[in-house]
Amino acid sequence: MTAPRLVATDLDGTLVRSDGSVSGYSREVLADLDRRGVPVVIVTARPIRWMDDLWPIVGQHGLAIVSNGAAVVDLGRDEVRDVQGIDPVVGLRMIEAVRRVAPEASYAVECVSGLLRDERYVETEAFPAGSPVGDLTELWTDPALKVLVKHDAPDPEDFRARVTEAVGDLALPTWTVDGLVEISAVGVTKATALARVAEELGVDPAEVVAFGDMPNDLPMLTWAGTSYAMGNAHPDLIEAADHVAPSNDEDGVARVLVGLFDA
Repeated sequence: MTAPRLVATDLDGTLVRSDGSVSGYSREVLADLDRRGVPVVIVTARPIRWMDDLWPIVGQHGLAIVSNGAAVVDLGRDEVRDVQGIDPVVGLRMIEAVRRVAPEASYAVECVSGLLRDERYVETEAFPAGSPVGDLTELWTDPALKVLVKHDAPDPEDFRARVTEAVGDLALPTWTVDGLVEISAVGVTKATALARVAEELGVDPAEVVAFGDMPNDLPMLTWAGTSYAMGNAHPDLIEAADHVAPSNDEDGVARVLVGLFDA
C-alpha cells in the first residue's frame, strides 16, 4: 500500500505503555516521521494539563487533539485552537438531569484554563495548583472541553447507561475506564476533530492511518482509510478495525509504522 500522509494515534493503551512510558524505540520512529515531514496527530481523551511530558514526542510538524476532540493544540504556534466546548448553561442543565438518576456522582469540568470541580470529585493525579473547588453553578463560566462524571458504582455499565439516558441530546457521553463518564459537546468526537485537521492539511481520509484501543477511538478508526486496533484493545475495536497491531507494551504503533513507511 502507499505510505499514509497522516498518522493519528491515541495515547493511553495505544502509544503509551502500561507503565505510562513511551519507549525509546517509539520515540525514534515518530522522530523519523517528523524528519520526513509526515504529520503525527496525537488524538487523546487526556486534557491539555496531562500532556506536558508528552509534547516532545509529537515533533515540529505535530498537532494534538485533546479532550476527545474538543480542542486542537498547534505545537508549532504554541496555541490552543478550534475549541468545541459545552456552554455552561447547557452543561449545568445536563448535570442537574444526571443528578436525578445518579445522586452519588461527583463532577469536574475541563476548560482551556484548567479544571473546575465539586468538593466530592477526586482524581488519581494531583490537581493543578489553584484549581477552583466548589459550586459549579458559580465557578463554571467558560465553555467546557469536557465534563467528567465520576462514581464508584458497583455496576459500571448500569451507571454509564443511566448517565447516557439523562444526558440525552444535550451532549455526547463516552468512556475509557469504569466509573467515569466523559461528556463532550454534541458532534464532538476524535473523528470530527481529526477530519477538520486532515482537511486543513489537504489530506484525504483514505490517506490516514489511525490507531486506538478503546470505544472512544471507534469513530476515528471508522473514519480513517486504514485502521489498527491494538492487540490489547476492547473487543469492539478489534472487530471493527481493518487490522490488529501488536499491543501497546510491544510498541505496536511504532512497529506497524516502520512496516508502512519502510516496506
